[in-house]
Amino acid sequence: MIVEVYPRIYKNEIPLPNNPLKAINSYIIVSEKRNLIIDTGFNTIECLTELMKGLKELNVDISKTDLFITHMHVDHSGLAHILKEQGVQVVYFSQIDGEISNRSSQRDEFIESINKLLGFSTDNEIEFGKEFGVRRTEPLDFSPLYEGDSIEIGDYCFDVVDIPGHTPGHIGLYEKKHKLFFCGDHILDEITPNITFWGFEQDILATYIKSLNKVYNFEIDYLLTAHRKIVRNHRNRINELLHHHEERLQEILSILKGGRKTPVEMAASMHWDIGHKKWSDFPPSQMWFASGEALSHLEHLVHIGVVERTRESGVLYYEIKGK
Repeated sequence: MIVEVYPRIYKNEIPLPNNPLKAINSYIIVSEKRNLIIDTGFNTIECLTELMKGLKELNVDISKTDLFITHMHVDHSGLAHILKEQGVQVVYFSQIDGEISNRSSQRDEFIESINKLLGFSTDNEIEFGKEFGVRRTEPLDFSPLYEGDSIEIGDYCFDVVDIPGHTPGHIGLYEKKHKLFFCGDHILDEITPNITFWGFEQDILATYIKSLNKVYNFEIDYLLTAHRKIVRNHRNRINELLHHHEERLQEILSILKGGRKTPVEMAASMHWDIGHKKWSDFPPSQMWFASGEALSHLEHLVHIGVVERTRESGVLYYEIKGK
């Protein structure tokens, strides 16, 4: 469904079948000379049909259109290569997320190693991905964007802003004059963005919190999110997200008082608002995302010196330091 949310800026809500996110907000900015699509949906027939339907409704000329991808997740980047084949001129991506996205050949190896780190047993390793559409195998030809770059579309001048956390290379677009910010999954209404593990060398939760505080200081009237509703009071929502993660950290510390845990054991002990009473009822993908989020919070507690990490037979264990 196409809705004009600001002059010459349209939201194309694309359904994500059988996914708890329900839909993605793809945005289309139109002008006489150039158009810009922001995010795409999964590489599925359903998403492609809805995306193209919206472009047709607006009489968008693909040959005069570019694509901006906020981050590497396939609900945002899944159709990039198809749009490129159909005539989109330039695909914008951050250098970091673009490179990660193009390492598709390493995906299975990465999933296997993360399964072991999280603490899933070898006979119960998490396998998922088919529900996210057809996996791209060829590298995507993209133009990297960096903080300080700008994109001009009609009367709008969008500044590229680095907002890492949800992914290491997440970027957004800020229109200072009109007080607009396209934030992808950095800030969402009604649901909290997944902050998962991206390696021991970085405290990704601290990175995300720093990015939240960065955006807090922006003057924003319309926070154009990738899922659910557009946010009109971004500072209030950021405060809610900061409070949520502080509660998560306290919950984890409380659970660790009962003894050490693997990331998956921690996730199974935590409270999740996804409509399943028992951990065993969680869909595989949600088990994986929940465990990754538990791990990112555990690693934050390691980085600040409250919790210690050990590894046994390749599996991570966490316990309160000095206990």
